[in-house]
Amino acid sequence: MRCAIRALLPAALTAVVLAGCSSPSGGGDTGRNGDGAPPRAAESGAVEKGVTLGAPGSACELPVTFDLAADWKPEAVEVDPGSEFAELGQQGSATMVCEIDAKPAGNIGYIRVWQGKGSGTTPRAALEDFVAGDPDASKAVYAEIRAGSLAATEVEYTVNVELLDEKKTQHAFAVSTPDGPVVMHLGGLDSQEHEEMLPAYELAKRTLELG
Repeated sequence: MRCAIRALLPAALTAVVLAGCSSPSGGGDTGRNGDGAPPRAAESGAVEKGVTLGAPGSACELPVTFDLAADWKPEAVEVDPGSEFAELGQQGSATMVCEIDAKPAGNIGYIRVWQGKGSGTTPRAALEDFVAGDPDASKAVYAEIRAGSLAATEVEYTVNVELLDEKKTQHAFAVSTPDGPVVMHLGGLDSQEHEEMLPAYELAKRTLELG
């Protein structure tokens, strides 16, 4: 079901108060974890597969398809450029097109899918642009990976939650499609919630294909 951006207000308030909507600041470093391996989201923890999202007729019709973890609830997002909440659905040059809520599965957070512009935009360029849209992001570490069968770039970074006086971890990855780049982002209430939701993010990444 499609929703106007104003229908995102509860989620948007969560994003503002709890920094749920994120993007890292520009100038992030390319780096490696302490063990010398490229940074990757943790793949620990089993997750039950739910529906496949992205195909025509699914809750969010996207340039890609991927599997959702069981009980996560997707909803398409339609950003009205003229609305007072339009900026909440825009990060860098990417526009939010789908929001997947973890609350029915027992966590507080979202996987959000963002659509960029330019079929020739590389995953790295799209992700750096997305990250640059969040002034509270720092310590961005990028890695070249595979998302399903597609070449992708992934970032792990930290967001400063000023109202809570704490920092939390975020993950996102980007792929190129004929319709422009797609960015998939995982936030969360805090780093613990984020860690608990990583298996669902990994499932989506592992099963991603062009639509």
